[in-house]
Amino acid sequence: MRQLGMRRASLSASLKLGDQRGCGRTLQEEEVHIPFAQQSLVKQWSSMQNMTDRKQEKSKAPLQRSKFLLNINVGGKLFQIAYSVVARYPVTRLGKLARYTDPTKKLQLCDDYSVQKNEYFFDRDPSIFHYIFHFYRSGVLWIMDEMCPSNFVEEIEYWGIHLKYSQRCCRILFEEKQDELSEYLKIQKELEAELEPLDSAKQFEGKFLGRFREMIWNLIENPYSSVTAKIIAVMSSIFVLISIVGMTLSTVEEMKHKTGKAWMEQLEMICAIFFTSEYLMRLISSSSFKNFLRAAFNAVDLVAILPFYIQILFESLDEGDMLYHEELHKMENVGKLGKVLKLIKLMRIFRILKLARHSTGLRAFGFTMRQCYQQVCCLFLFIAMGVFTFSALMHSVEHDVPGTNFTSIPYAWWWAAVSLSTVGYGDTVPDTVLGRMVAFGCISFGIILNGMPISILYNKFSDYYAKLKAHEDKISHSLKLSRRLRLKERVLRKLSECCRDDPRHQH
Repeated sequence: MRQLGMRRASLSASLKLGDQRGCGRTLQEEEVHIPFAQQSLVKQWSSMQNMTDRKQEKSKAPLQRSKFLLNINVGGKLFQIAYSVVARYPVTRLGKLARYTDPTKKLQLCDDYSVQKNEYFFDRDPSIFHYIFHFYRSGVLWIMDEMCPSNFVEEIEYWGIHLKYSQRCCRILFEEKQDELSEYLKIQKELEAELEPLDSAKQFEGKFLGRFREMIWNLIENPYSSVTAKIIAVMSSIFVLISIVGMTLSTVEEMKHKTGKAWMEQLEMICAIFFTSEYLMRLISSSSFKNFLRAAFNAVDLVAILPFYIQILFESLDEGDMLYHEELHKMENVGKLGKVLKLIKLMRIFRILKLARHSTGLRAFGFTMRQCYQQVCCLFLFIAMGVFTFSALMHSVEHDVPGTNFTSIPYAWWWAAVSLSTVGYGDTVPDTVLGRMVAFGCISFGIILNGMPISILYNKFSDYYAKLKAHEDKISHSLKLSRRLRLKERVLRKLSECCRDDPRHQH
């Protein structure tokens, strides 16, 4: 009968009869062939022997291997690896630990050291260290999809292992996932900053009139701080709408007579006074004048009130010369100064952007445009390419037709732009068969072009809107909760004061 050979140290070891190749290794050879797994989970196979022999064998094995194995405790899990294997990578943390002979330098590399067990302790994630352990054994760093990229990068940087040791396919997928996570965190941070005010209540501590400025800041910038602040925010939106309606009605022919014009001027003056006071209150309550001027919403507020004062300035320049003043009014539609005044009055339309200060939807739309500016620029580039291409084709096939409107390529630009947008006014149409074929191609290209960005922009807009709304609701809920707590504290304080003042409770 053949003798049983030694079982191979492997997780999938097989029993072979009579084949003892590779089994009679020396101690130095055995240290290199530790299997890919934790050493504590791999046990040598042994036949049925008496218990004393097994106890002696267990007691001797650690003593024999203690000189050649590095005992590592990572987060409570024990790993054993040969010094010679770890020393192959001298720049890594474990490689330095195996090469250093100075105990002080070794203690600087680990979190703790057990003298009795000759064990180095690391307070790190043991689940990720399995892949680090496999890297030392095989020379390849494996990456699993379910791992957090930021956590994995932090761990391998701690152990001093570079990502280049991983397979190229795994590295590409991991870097893509890492970029997606970085982009997501960046957008999340920008979304939170979108709703965060320019200043905070803490920045007024220790400053000139800090308490007064903080009170004004809460009224203007924090509509959830009190009922008065909410009323001011609603009034701001109402005045914006009134101003836009008044500007619209001022262009109606029936409102251009003397009485209607006077009513419109008074309405414009009231709106301008409110917007000016609102802007000055924001300026007073700002902790930094430079940051105040850089803010986009404050620039919109300034543009909303400037037309009123510029108009007053222009009208008062020639107040001394009444003849010239009357002549200026007669030539207002054709004179240069009249055109400037019309342009300045038109700037009042930007007041509608003030609604974005209190509208989550408008903020989400602006944030979507900022995040998708590359896609939007590509869309405009494709539109310009389509307009130039199809206008040139249409001019080449229609310019010989008598009475055609496509006399030049610039004249065909309007037709190409209208056709690409699939509006089709019908003011300019081709007459030849080739021209209609070019028009069909232009319309088809426009349909494809218009369908490309809709899904991208809409999905991102809905996502950003939901996140902004959730963050806004969270802030309002926390403020309401803090107000309730403060109200409860005030009520309890008043009750305690009343109980102290009551003479019946003094006896």
